[in-house]
Formats: sequence, structure tokens, C-alpha cells
Amino acid sequence: MVERSETNCDGADLPIVGIVMVAPDINDWFMRNVLPLEPVLMQFLRRCVRDASVIPDLRQDVYVRIYEMARKQIPYPVKPLLLLTARNLVIDRVRRDQVVSIETVADLEELDVVADEPDAERSVIARQELRRLQAALDHLPPRCRQAMTLRKIEGLQRREIAARMGISEPTVAKYLAAGMYALAEFLAGDNNIGSVQS
Repeated sequence: MVERSETNCDGADLPIVGIVMVAPDINDWFMRNVLPLEPVLMQFLRRCVRDASVIPDLRQDVYVRIYEMARKQIPYPVKPLLLLTARNLVIDRVRRDQVVSIETVADLEELDVVADEPDAERSVIARQELRRLQAALDHLPPRCRQAMTLRKIEGLQRREIAARMGISEPTVAKYLAAGMYALAEFLAGDNNIGSVQS
């Protein structure tokens, strides 16, 4: 006969990990080792889940997963596995809730809601503003224009701009400050950028 548990110094039964058990043994193990941890599990779920109505479902899912694991091999220790399983199920639920179903998108299209697309007048104004900005950039000295383009259009940091241009970071900072000032002046109506030095 195979012995299925050992006794620790407190007299509590410790399962021998790796034993394949039959259903009545698993049920007994589950009731003795998993169900007493329900208060800990519920406290964890209440702390992690905002919608209290899903907590019973999550608890049941945790129990199902632990029971299925026990059918293959008795897990030990149980508490960390229980909480890890609960954590993973909470993460899965959050991910699933963030996904927008295709049916929802299709329903939105059927509503025929007017999209927030710019009308012709707004498009013309936006193109004019872009042309003014391009003209202002074209009036900057070449090195200053390059620094502004790398920072504001390509999104590089000062260190990266300095490395790419072969100059120091303080020089990059000087170009960026002068360029921003000159662009602001140009766009405000003073079309003279000649004061910026490269």
C-alpha cells in the first residue's frame, strides 16, 4: 500500500508531491488543503478586483485550476500556487475586458455616427499652418534647423542629437532654444529670423 502523506512536527498531514491520486483522495486533499485557504483567497481577490460581482466566478475558476493540477500531481505548497493562480486569472480577465469585440465595432458603424474628420476649411487652414512652419524652418540656419528637426520631428533626445551632429549637448541646447525662439517670432508675425546664429 502506498502511503499518501507524511506528518510534520505539528502533526499536520503533508502530501507527498508527485503522487497520482484517485478522485476520492483528491476530494479529501482538496477539502483539507485548499478550502481552508478560502479566506486568504477572497481577501486577495477583493483587493485585486474592482467589480465584486466577478469574485465568485474567479474563486471558482481558481478552484477548478487547482483541482485539475491535483489530478495530475499534488501541488505543494498550496497557498503560493493558489494565489499565483488567482493572480493569473485576474490578469487574464483584465486583458479580456480590454479587448473590443468585432461585433461592437460593427454595431458602431451601423449607428452611422459622424466621424470627427476635418472639413475642407479645416484642412486648408492646417495645410497653410504647415506651410508657414516649413517656411519658418527653412529660414533657420542649417545647424539650428537640423537640431530642431531631430528634436521636434524625429523625437531624439539631446544626447542623441549631439552624437548625430558631432557637437556637445550644451551646443544642442543652445540651437534648440534659439530655434524655438526664432520659430515663435516668425509664426507670431515677425518674419525675420536673421538674428539666429548657427
